[in-house]
Amino acid sequence: MARPDMTLSVVGGIHPNADGSNRLFEIALCVPGEAVQFVPEPKNKHDPSAVAVVSARGICIGYLSAERCGWIGSKIRLGEELRAAFQAQAKGGALIRVSLNGEDPILPNPLAPKTQTGNRPSDWDDDFYPDEIWPED
Repeated sequence: MARPDMTLSVVGGIHPNADGSNRLFEIALCVPGEAVQFVPEPKNKHDPSAVAVVSARGICIGYLSAERCGWIGSKIRLGEELRAAFQAQAKGGALIRVSLNGEDPILPNPLAPKTQTGNRPSDWDDDFYPDEIWPED
């Protein structure tokens, strides 16, 4: 039977926390595989089913998306043991990996790096072209 692990989006990284801490800065500090915690917020004025995602350092990095917070929140209320780990940074937020069976989640293999084109390293900006190398006189 396949492990019931899934990747979920963490949204709202661009917004500051109530204490003034910067979510995107905290996301930048997170390391793939590092544990994160779920914190249901039934008194959240925007969404009573909101579930905050908190880093290993205790800083909120954002919230589960509206599509998943109700479902994950219900599992937490039922006492199911969920474990989550930071997976990767994403535009305006993050991705986390969640295990639904109480075991540590297994991160998927990262995407393969870009292939190199000619003699240009793959991390060069596509708009940058080096000058030709001229022989010495």
